[in-house]
Amino acid sequence: MPLHALARAGLAVTLLFGLLGTAHALTLKSDAFESHRRPAVPFDHDAHNERAKIEDCLICHHGGENGVIDPEVGSEGTPCSECHEVKASGRTPLMRAYHKQCIECHRDLNKGPTTCGG
Repeated sequence: MPLHALARAGLAVTLLFGLLGTAHALTLKSDAFESHRRPAVPFDHDAHNERAKIEDCLICHHGGENGVIDPEVGSEGTPCSECHEVKASGRTPLMRAYHKQCIECHRDLNKGPTTCGG
């Protein structure tokens, strides 16, 4: 096999594995905010859950109705902003929901970043 053909095949395999490896990489941001004070947070869902040994989706993706969390109802695939408004009255506002969900868990476990820039 000529060297240039081998190089092209290697590049194709590298690109393919690169794309597969980022299939669950997300950027945490919400269009509900008119402007963002900080850059969006990169988040690799599968790598995070593997490192944190999280198998139960309900740990992060809680659900419920009327502002009451139901420990048996999940919200996978539903944006946080669907239940948490930017300026909520009587409910947890969207920014606080993000902070409470991520930062408080990291602080409680003394693992992971505790700032958006971390």
